[in-house]
Amino acid sequence: MSAPQNLWTEVDEYMAGLLVGPDEVLDAALRDNAAAGLPPIDVSPVQGKFLHLLVRVAGARRVLEIGTLGGYSTIWLARGLPEGGRVVTLEYSPAHAAVARANLARAGLSDVVEVREGAALDLLPGLVDEEPFDLVFVDADKESNTEYLDWAVRLARPGATVVVDNVVRQGRIVDARDPEPRVRETRRFFDALAADGRVDATALQTVGAKGHDGFLLAVVR
Repeated sequence: MSAPQNLWTEVDEYMAGLLVGPDEVLDAALRDNAAAGLPPIDVSPVQGKFLHLLVRVAGARRVLEIGTLGGYSTIWLARGLPEGGRVVTLEYSPAHAAVARANLARAGLSDVVEVREGAALDLLPGLVDEEPFDLVFVDADKESNTEYLDWAVRLARPGATVVVDNVVRQGRIVDARDPEPRVRETRRFFDALAADGRVDATALQTVGAKGHDGFLLAVVR
């Protein structure tokens, strides 16, 4: 690791120790994710707490998550809900979904979270006739973020919060010639966002245990 990355990680660990603290349920979820061979791409503990607080600040009762992985971020989101709240989370991989369901069961959230399996772009149209969402968290394949944003807005109520993770790509988004597909598609995402009058949005760079990246925060008009 470079010296800056070491420092970023140490700062994350310092803040997590003070503001998040130990949590056996969440720690066990990460251990089980690793044991099952899931990629270590979960949000960090301080980012998970940030999502949890966003749910509370928004007063969200219905949350949509696009990209479950092993359910670590899902647990953070679900814990922020009031009694009677619900999370619908979409996961492409049946193996990942099985791990997530086990993690959610251990967290006592099986009745709060519904894991739906399949490609998100196939599942999202099926949500049109359901109650709108108060918060949407997008953390799935980056190549589809433009489409996910469109669906997030369509499925959310006016005033809802939308969060999209990993939109900075270590700063590579400033290079229009970068050939990496996730970088190219993230630039397409920002172009679409800039032209989308349905949302008011900003994006912030972040550094930490997950490296140099960032997230989009938007409010549906």
